[in-house]
Formats: sequence, structure tokens, C-alpha cells
Amino acid sequence: HPMKNSKKPRIAVIGLKGLPAFGGAATVGENIINQLKDKYDFTVYSVSSHTDLKTGEYNGYKQIVFKKIPFKRVNTLYYYISSALHAVFLGKYDLVHLHHRDAAFIILILKLRYKVILTTHNSFSITDKWEKYSKYFRINEKYFVKYANIITCVSKNEQRLYQKNIDITPIYIPNGINDNFKILSQKELQKEDFIFFGAGRIIRTKGCDILLKALHILNYNGKVVIVGDLNQIEDYKYEILNLSKNLDVEFTGLIKDKGKLLSLLYISKLFVFPSETEAMSTMLLEAASVKTPIIASDIIPNKDIFDDNEVLFFKTNDEYDLANKIDYALNNYPIMLEKAGNAYNKLIINYNWINIAKNYNDLYKKLL
Repeated sequence: HPMKNSKKPRIAVIGLKGLPAFGGAATVGENIINQLKDKYDFTVYSVSSHTDLKTGEYNGYKQIVFKKIPFKRVNTLYYYISSALHAVFLGKYDLVHLHHRDAAFIILILKLRYKVILTTHNSFSITDKWEKYSKYFRINEKYFVKYANIITCVSKNEQRLYQKNIDITPIYIPNGINDNFKILSQKELQKEDFIFFGAGRIIRTKGCDILLKALHILNYNGKVVIVGDLNQIEDYKYEILNLSKNLDVEFTGLIKDKGKLLSLLYISKLFVFPSETEAMSTMLLEAASVKTPIIASDIIPNKDIFDDNEVLFFKTNDEYDLANKIDYALNNYPIMLEKAGNAYNKLIINYNWINIAKNYNDLYKKLL
């Protein structure tokens, strides 16, 4: 009994860890698969720590789920090695799409049989929790990444760092975003008069303190909504709580429900994004996707995405400049709405999944 669509090239996907996605990289992989599953047979390698699904076929692709092991750090390595060995000795594919530079060491195993396309998601930056493993990441970046047949990366900054540090030039393909404006504008939600700040984890590099200081400078008496987990760093938490005194601040905590988060973003008057470091912020793209005017720090990753016609920039870490920009934005709101419209238009062209998937499709065809 031949498979009904055995003509399609087969692609193994390693590195997403589990679908449906709940992290950045997995979301990227999931969207690529959804756009291209009519053209290719995808098999996604996963681990039970990251999905509740069992091995089987789901919405048009196959998922192979390994049982997790209880040691968290080792679990990831175990997952990468199991996936590579399964693909090489038990799989039949035409191509492997690998995600994450920390999986690069398995390229040597995969290359025994397959061509490999590697997509890195923010190499060269290591969060605190992984700091003690930084050597492991460096080794992958330096020695193994280059063995992939094609390397892509999701931010322009990452591309520049690969050129500078390792003399490789990956192909830049940005992350995409869905058209949230269409969905939300049909719900007839009304704009409200508050400033929105959001981050998954509220840590110093996200610049929440800079926003609050700026609002004090302005003697701002409007409402501020702060979304995110404040319980990350104890002394920073107290600093934020102190700074929020005499201001009308609502702390919502972390909002995991995407629809709820986007609705809040949509009805807010201004989105302030004072980060001092980012790769390519999904939050920034999401604000643009609901046409909310944006004031953002002038760091390179932000300016790689939007320009002055689309976003109002302020000097990073400068609360006085931010105060001026907020004042300007509130007094020239029609101009801010125009910028928001420009940002949205750029998003729909450059950062939509259909166009992004086309780029990956071209690379798949090239390798096949």
C-alpha cells in the first residue's frame, strides 16, 4: 500500500523540541511547516518535556516524541543526540532542517547521510541561566555551525556577529508575525488612555525603570499598565515598586494568553519599549501588528526592523529623552498614529509568514 503522497520530498526538523509551540524558535518552525506542508513531508523530532502529544501524525506532519529524562540540562543534549541518531539510522529523509546553534555539534552525525540547513536564533547572546555553559555554546558557534550546507539566522545583528567573529555570512530571514490587527479590529475593542509596557521577564535590561523615571519627570498622571513577571530579581522588583509610587500603575503579572495580551496592546494609547538589548523582539512586532504607536530605544536591533517614519526612538537608558518623547507623542498623537500605520504596512510585507516561508522553500529547493 503505497503512501498517498510519497512524491513529496521528506524533511526532518530537529531543534523545536515540541509542537504545538510555546517558545520563540518553535513558533518559527511551526509557521514554516504550516505554510509548506503541502509541498513537503515534515517529520518533527520532539521530546516529552516540551509536548503533551505522543508520536503520530498531526495537522499534516509527523511528530516523533522521545521520552524526557529528569535532568533538565542533559535532557536537551539527549534530545539532540537521539534525534540525530534516529534520523541517520532509522529515518529516510531528503533533507534535515536543524534549529539552534547549540545543536550544531550533531551536524557531523547528520552529514553522514543528509544535507543540513541550520537556522540559528540569536547566537552570541547567552541568558544568565545558561551562563555557566557559555563555553559549550561558543564551541558550537566556532567549530560546528560552519558544517551546515546552508545557515540562516533570524536577526541582522546575528548575521553581522557571525561575519565579524567567525567569518561566516548566514542568510538573514526574519521571524514573522500574524496579522493581528484584522482579527482585533473586528472585535470592536475601544482605545483606552493608558501607556503599555510589556516583557516576559521584567529584568533590568528591559528598561522598565527608565519608563517609570521618565513618567515621574513628566508628572504623568495617566494610567500605566505593566505586563510581565516581576519576580525575577528581588532587588530590581523593589526598585520598580518604589518607582511606581505616586503613579497610576497596574501590574498584571505575566499574561500567557496571547489573545488577552494582544487585546490589551491593541487598546493601549502608546507602547513604550525601552530595552537596552534585544535580538529581534516579537513584542515590538506585535505592537506594530495591532497598529499601536511605538516609542522604542534606539538600539541597533530595533532600528534594523523599523525606522523614524514608523517608530519614535529615544536615546537608550536616557529617561530625560524618553520623557520628551512621551510628551511629544501625547501632544502629537495623529503623527504617532500615522507612524503606527507605516510600521504596520512594513510588517505586512516584510514579516509575514507566507513570504518568509517562500524564502525557506527556495533554500530547500536549492539543497534538494
